[in-house]
Amino acid sequence: MYIPSSFAERDLPTLLAFIEAHPFATLVTSSPADGLLATHLPLVLDRAAGAMGTLFGHVARANPHSRSAPDEPVEALVIFSGPDAYITPGWYPTKQETGRVVPTWNYVAVHAYGRLRLRDDPQFLRGHLEALTRRHEADRPHPWHVSDAPDDYIAQQMKAIVGMELRIERLDGKWKMSQNRPEADIDGVVHGLGESRLARDQAVAAIVRQRRPTKD
Repeated sequence: MYIPSSFAERDLPTLLAFIEAHPFATLVTSSPADGLLATHLPLVLDRAAGAMGTLFGHVARANPHSRSAPDEPVEALVIFSGPDAYITPGWYPTKQETGRVVPTWNYVAVHAYGRLRLRDDPQFLRGHLEALTRRHEADRPHPWHVSDAPDDYIAQQMKAIVGMELRIERLDGKWKMSQNRPEADIDGVVHGLGESRLARDQAVAAIVRQRRPTKD
């Protein structure tokens, strides 16, 4: 991922917190048999597993990704995306001053790199599914648990999936949030996005405010 220095995020806790807050990811691998493969899936991060954490997930057995690493782990990229928004030049005072501006897009993305390993044992799958559902059911008034379903039904469902794990070896973080613009233009972006009724525009406005460069 191309990351100009003004947009780079290198703080590990910040990157891991972003992954936890945006767990629906895109897994990308390449193989001689299938070429480039991309799967969209929810992942669970275990910060304690490895120096940079480990990602756990599962895919359908019919998914080509389920045969992508039959004998040994394969190189993989996992993409996590956050809020994004179109930025119009009309919000920049620079437009009125010089006209030398163009549209752009603000966004947040984190790329995780590592070697993907398949896990096909029932004990792993059961533990993973319990961790995944705990993560997303915890805030509900009546959380659903894997144990709420009959054991034979869960066992049958698990036969249709394959587990995955990826120990993170590298993380790239990009917060492209108008940090390269003059202060007045940043104010214009915050104001313009703040007037939008779209939740994602409001979210980006908050990050632009948070990420604006500090004065020396």
